[in-house]
Formats: sequence, structure tokens, C-alpha cells
Amino acid sequence: MTTLIETDPLSRRGFLRVTALAGGGLVLGCYLGIRNSASAAAADPPAAPTAAAGEFTPNAFIRILPDGTITIIAKNPEIGQGVKTSLPMIVAEELEVPWEKVTVEQGALDSALGGQSAGGSSSVRGNYDTLRRMGATARTMLVSAAAQTWGVPETECVAANATVVHQPSNRHATYGELVAKAATLPVPAPNTVTLKDPKDFKILGRRIGGVDNQKIVTGQPLFGIDQVQPGMLYATYLRCPVFGGKMQSGNLDEVKKLDGVKDVFALDGGPGGLSPGVAVVADSTWSAFKGRNALSIVWDDGGKGSESSDGQAQQALQFSKGAPQKEVIKTGDPDTAFTSAAKTVEGAYFYPYLSHTTLEPQNCTALFKDGTLELWAPTQSPGGAQGQSAALLGIPKENVKVHLTRIGGGFGRRLQNDYAVEAAAVAQKFPGTPIKLMWSREQDIQHDNYRTAGWHFLKGAVDAQGALSAWSNHVVALGHNETNRGEAEVGPGEFPSTYVPNFHLGSSVISSNVPMGAFRAPSANGNVFIFISFVDELAHAAGRDPLQFGLDLLSQSHPLPPPPPGPGGFRRSQPWDVARIKGVMQLAAQKAGWPKKLPPGQGQGIGWYFSYSSYAAIVADVTVTKDGALTVDKLTAAVDAGPIVNLSGAENQVQGAMHDGLSVAWRQQIVIDKGCVQQNNFNDYQLLRMNDAPRAVEVHFIQTGEHPSGLGEPALPPTAPAVCNAIFAATGKRIRSLPISQHDLSWS
Repeated sequence: MTTLIETDPLSRRGFLRVTALAGGGLVLGCYLGIRNSASAAAADPPAAPTAAAGEFTPNAFIRILPDGTITIIAKNPEIGQGVKTSLPMIVAEELEVPWEKVTVEQGALDSALGGQSAGGSSSVRGNYDTLRRMGATARTMLVSAAAQTWGVPETECVAANATVVHQPSNRHATYGELVAKAATLPVPAPNTVTLKDPKDFKILGRRIGGVDNQKIVTGQPLFGIDQVQPGMLYATYLRCPVFGGKMQSGNLDEVKKLDGVKDVFALDGGPGGLSPGVAVVADSTWSAFKGRNALSIVWDDGGKGSESSDGQAQQALQFSKGAPQKEVIKTGDPDTAFTSAAKTVEGAYFYPYLSHTTLEPQNCTALFKDGTLELWAPTQSPGGAQGQSAALLGIPKENVKVHLTRIGGGFGRRLQNDYAVEAAAVAQKFPGTPIKLMWSREQDIQHDNYRTAGWHFLKGAVDAQGALSAWSNHVVALGHNETNRGEAEVGPGEFPSTYVPNFHLGSSVISSNVPMGAFRAPSANGNVFIFISFVDELAHAAGRDPLQFGLDLLSQSHPLPPPPPGPGGFRRSQPWDVARIKGVMQLAAQKAGWPKKLPPGQGQGIGWYFSYSSYAAIVADVTVTKDGALTVDKLTAAVDAGPIVNLSGAENQVQGAMHDGLSVAWRQQIVIDKGCVQQNNFNDYQLLRMNDAPRAVEVHFIQTGEHPSGLGEPALPPTAPAVCNAIFAATGKRIRSLPISQHDLSWS
């Protein structure tokens, strides 16, 4: 069954424009409008293609040359999530070209391409329909070109293998042979273009290797850290150990005399998010780092040097003893339900600050010349880098060009562009000279935008039938003020509010000077550890199998009023599809052989959740020796993210999310003392090592007919509770705070 494209008000204006390249090439461009956007309203309507000499400017997605070369532009930043491959695959599928014939180019920042950020597992979800339409529109025009060339009905022509075939006569014309004619045709209205039936897909759903794989393994320069420009100087930027502090005095003149150092200067901060600090500019990164290490700075911390993790924990405990500052939601009668409960359980849960620790430290190359700025930036938010740098330099955004480099890990860290703003600030001091600014690993860990810490003080009850009857949670979040409570805040629609008849949620906030930002699976990355671990506690209190307890809980429905929109919007307000979450829970359990009868010291645990419009469940099998050594024997995941675009990339994302989730749960925490981060490198902020990795990992997908949804993040949140619940099954020891390494797991 074919599907007609429906008119989309988001991209009606300026949806497509076709121009010819020098030599008669066909370029299909898609101008993606933004709802209520002035730029969208001003965009030109679709126009008939015109022949134009000259170079192509990067506002198009498909380029076909007379020699048959087919180029597809990858619009979003590539941070290892595979979108430089998967997004062009969507176009190629509808264009009817073999993947082997496609050349993929990374697009620079260009408003004509629409949003170009990478975050919230949104790249495929947010671009799937539009990119299919784009490929289908190009295919339709090429079929029309062939039909008009041959003087036959379009209905007698089909496109396949980058060729149009007239079926009655078996005449063939390659796309390259048709571009000159196609470039003269009007662009069809979006609602007249027919999309392929998914059963006819030839590319989507296959295993396709990353388009950069060969370049990566042969060390070709793709990443921000690889950038080299003629005449380039190198810089680094030292900030106060206490966030926001400024230089009071220092030995800048002395450091300027060091070999290789070109200049040293202090900046007081500025627009665009520039933090105060001291820049060292040199003839190499090594010389810049040596100059930074030689600096002796007296800092003014602005009175913010007393904050500590211990102090925050004490404040959280004090908050827990009183009424919440904010009543978030209350349904039913929790007090009565607790009084009449068969069993009640109370528990105080905690998760710590985390650093992103991207493999590639923060860096950016900048060139400021004649009132314009050019950036080569490994950023998840190139539009943010453009806007922030423009604000800092006081120039129009249009005067800032951002080249998207491949990114060596993001996890939300590179949604902030502080490193790009620093590079812009230094480049402004050296007009006409490219500046490559680099952070060291120590700077990266000590000046991150951290995953916030959070405390949950919980009470739950089960009734005589073993069902969850009441739930109360006082969340203590960290924020910069009363209205900015950070990612630890829990909204009224968050699990399990709709599944418990008597529910209470309140929150309090601890004001913090620590910079906080999105971390892989924001909000869910810490909260799900708590929610699903406590569900497991209640299941054991009821003497029931945790899987069946969870399935029964999800069968209870107690609709709430729609929660107000807030951070994370769809994650908190979109209702769960109970059949889909149950489906992944049951599949993961089946594939893991749940429930296993295991000897003491071995255990199984399950974690599950819905985030980024996807459903994920994980079963962990663990072994804990009597002296407390933990081994994760196996992680078995089941995921429902709708149809899979690239099976290889999808598996990679789920496997990576599970390993990342295990890493942060097992060993990682950032500790604040005297306003400063105490960790500074991988010796005291340990990532998962190979000998601690799961001995086996399985990933299973339930491919539904739903719209494709997120895959980079949904498998991370259930990993920690799955492992911690398995530890309890193995040892009888309940993990209520992370990291796991802070607990004595020995048992007898």
C-alpha cells in the first residue's frame, strides 16, 4: 500500500528548490521552515528549477551530476550515533539509488537545512518524514523527466538502481542522463509525491557500516582535534577552580617569556557565555599547556568557595525531615493507604554529579578576519556556537560560519559551546590568524557542565493482594535558583504517578554554583535508577516476582490531568504505550531465561523504562564473590523504537548506552569540596575498563509500524537498576546510592 505525503505546514514555504550545477547537474534542496518563524514566513515559495552556472552553496541535500555521481548531504552533527550514515540512508531509499553509489558529505551550518543539533535522540525521529519526502520528490522529478523525454505516460515508468525504466519498451535512462531535463521541471507539490511502501525498502533496516569507518581506522583528520589551518597558533584557557571566579593577580608577564609562548592575557568573561579566565597562546599545544602549567594565579572566587558535596547531602537530609518546598502533585489519599497497607518500605536514594568525559577533550579552531568569524567545531549545537560567538564579538550571526567536524563523544556535553566561545575570544585578539584552542583532560573534568546530583526520599506501600497501593517521594534537586532546578527535578507526569492510586510528589531545591547540563538521557539517567530500584524493593516486600510485579503495576491506570509543559517536554507528558513497554519487558525476560534458579552470589535483575519515545528493558545477570567482587555476566536488552533505519547503528547505540550506563553506575562520581571539583583525570574518575565490561551482551528489537524514535539514550536509564537489582538478588544487599563501587558487596 502506497502512502501519499501529506501537506506539512512546517515546511510548506520554500520546501524545495532545484537549481542546475555548472555542467547541467541537478540539485534538490529542502528549505525546512520553523513554526512561527520569521525566516520561514519570508522564505520563497517553491520555484521551477533554473539552469545556473557557478558553484553549489550548501543549502541542498541531493546533488546529482551528469556523470551519475550522487551526493547526499548529512545535516546533523555526527557524535558516534551514526546519523552521518542513517540520515542519508533515508534519502537514498526514497531516491531509489543503491547505497554503494552514494557519496555522503557533512553539511556546514546552514539555516536552509533546518535544525542541525544533535541531542535528545532526535535526529532520525525529527527528520525521517522530511528526508523521505526529499528523496521521493527527486525520484518523482527524474521519472517525469524520463517520461517527457520518451513521450510516454509517467505511470509506465519506474525508478530503480539510479535508473528510470519504461516498462513496456524496456528503455532505460540513468539519473545522470536525466538531470538536465529534470532541472527544467516544476517541483511537484509535497502532497502529490508518493512514498514507498516500507515492505519495498532495500536500504532501510539493513546493516550499513558507517560512512567514516575507513577514514577513522586509517587516522584521517575528521575530528575537531584534527583540524589544521595555515599559520595556525595554539591556545588554552585556564579558569578559576571555583566556578565563576576571576583572576586577581598573576605572573602573566613571566609566562610570556617562555619558549614557544606568544601571548598570555586575562579575560573577565563576556556575552555568549564566556567565563573569566587566562588565555595562553603559543606555537604548539604542548607549549600552550606548559605555559598554562607555569601560571601562578591568585583567584577571587566571589565568595563561592564553600560549597561541598557533603554539605549538600546534609542539606538534603534536613529537607527530607520537613514538608517539601513545592507540592508537585497529589492524587488519592496516600496517608490512609499507608496506614492500611500490608507492608510499607522506606528508602533514601542518591545519585552523584557526573562528568561527561568525552574521549575527545573540548576544542575548537577559530579564525577572525574582517569582521567575520569561522569556526571548526565539534559541537552538538552548531547554531548555539554561532549565536554565542556572535554575541561575544558583537557581530551579526550571519558573519559566523560554522564547519561541523566529527565529534569524539558528546553525551550532552557539547550542547554547551563554552570552548567555542573561548576560541572566538582568543581569535579576536589575533585577527587573521587561525587559533586552535585545546583543553587538557584535567580541564575537561574540572570545568564540565555536570550531570546534577539528586536525592529521593521514598515511601511505598503494597496491599494485601501484593499490589502497589501508595507511593510518596520528596525529591531534593540541585539548581541555580528556585526556578532553575536542574535535571534532577521530577515532573507531575513522571512514572509512576499514573499507575499508583495514591500518589504524592513534592520537591525542594538546594541552590548550587556548580554548572549543570544535559547528560545522556537527561533526567531519566538518574531518576530511573531510583524509580525501578524502588519498584523492585516493593516487589520483594510483597514476596512477588519483580517482572510480574512490574507488569501488573503497568496494568493499573489512574489518569492524571495533563502536566504543564516543562524541561524534557515529551519525556514527561507523553503517555506510555503499555503494550509496548510490556512487550520489551517480556522479550528481554524471555531472551535472558527469566526467572533463573541461581545459587547464592548469582542474581538476575530487570530494569525498564520509556524515554525519547522509545521503550527499553534490560535484564542483568551478575556474580558477586563472597569478598564482594562484582562481575556483570550478561546484559540482555529488548528495545522498541519503531522501524530500524540502520540495524548496525541501532545495535551499536543500544550496546553503547548499556556500557555507558554500567560505567557511570559502577565507578563514577564527581565530588565538590571548597567549591571545586576534586577529580581531575581517569585515575580518580574511572571509566569502565575492558575487564569490567559485561561478558556477553544481547540486543533484540521489536520493530513496530510506529514512527521511528530515539535510540542513542533509552537503553542507558534501565541499566543501573537492572544491575543493582541483580546485585540484591545475588547478595541480599540493596544499592540505594551510586556509584556501586562505594558499597561493600561482600556477603556470607
